[in-house]
Amino acid sequence: MLVILFWWCAAMVVYVYAGYPLLAAWLARRFGRLTEPRPLDDEQLPSISLLVAAHNEESVIRQRLENALAMDYPTDKLEIVVASDGSTDRTAAIVKQFGGRGVRLLDFRDRRGKASVLNAAVASLRGGIVLLSDANTFLDPSAARRLVRWFADDRIGVVCGRLVLSDPQTGQNVDSLYWKYETFIKKCEARLGALLGANGAIYALRREEYQPIPGDTIVDDMVIPLLAYLRTGCRTVYDAQAVAYEETPPRIASEFRRRARIGAGGFQSLARLWRLLDPRRGWIALAFLSHKVLRWLCPFFLLGLLAANLLLIDQPLYRLMLAAQLMFYAVSAAGTFLPGSAPLVRMIRATTMFSSMNLALLVGFGRWLTGRQRGAWQRTARPSPLLP
Repeated sequence: MLVILFWWCAAMVVYVYAGYPLLAAWLARRFGRLTEPRPLDDEQLPSISLLVAAHNEESVIRQRLENALAMDYPTDKLEIVVASDGSTDRTAAIVKQFGGRGVRLLDFRDRRGKASVLNAAVASLRGGIVLLSDANTFLDPSAARRLVRWFADDRIGVVCGRLVLSDPQTGQNVDSLYWKYETFIKKCEARLGALLGANGAIYALRREEYQPIPGDTIVDDMVIPLLAYLRTGCRTVYDAQAVAYEETPPRIASEFRRRARIGAGGFQSLARLWRLLDPRRGWIALAFLSHKVLRWLCPFFLLGLLAANLLLIDQPLYRLMLAAQLMFYAVSAAGTFLPGSAPLVRMIRATTMFSSMNLALLVGFGRWLTGRQRGAWQRTARPSPLLP
């Protein structure tokens, strides 16, 4: 039984991180569709509402609004709304200064959490398309035009753009190996019509597709698109040309807390999205099981792998396996402190990302199980933004 447990846990980890991406790539090449919508002229463009939920974002909100006002989109078809969730700094006061330029403030004085803010804010929007973004995210001027062109197809309900991560000091693109890996999987799933949620930094949806979500929802950018799919069967597509820019957190601890929060949200969402596992849903059932559910369970597979290995240590093969596991975790810990960006360093940091991500998922599971993870979010501290 211990031998079976060891190899089953090992097989699950390998499938989630290597087998499934290869399978998704093959399926996308064999069965996927690659379409490109045509551009729309100004008369054909739909009305849109850019909605930014913010909590204590005084350090970036002015630059964020200047970026929004610089979008290449007809002003008579663009509504810009900032929903302040109980901000105690100057966020609301700064947004009010843009009132003469068409920016609307929804000032929720009591902290209620992002999900409740989105529910209230979306109900008051005027645009047929809702473009959701974050206060610390900066959109390429053409991003809105690229996103909305997909909605000429009535079957499409949600469009997700591409987020480019930049260094807060230099402004240079610092997309990690892990980020490129995730983007590759997302492109494959998109070709199969099995894209799982969106990226909260840049995605758009039809306003009528928005379904109010429970106020304690943690990962709203996954739950909102997938609830829309469950309700109406609408498709979610990915547009790599619709670009947003965001700075990486300067502190590793901030990124770990964010990932733990996402982990808690993943476990929470299972009770709301379990119907996606119905095999009759095709590719999306496979993607949800492999990319989400099994990924969230990987920390337990890793613990099972280690525990079974320790109990089998009297056998030479498993002593070697245990040494390999311990070496892997030692290297991943060292990657936290290695400077530079040489290829070897980047590979070592990939092991660091793997270990820290699974540890964050385990912490997130504990927070979800004990009810300590709330829907209200804490902003990640970043220096003044460097616009692309």
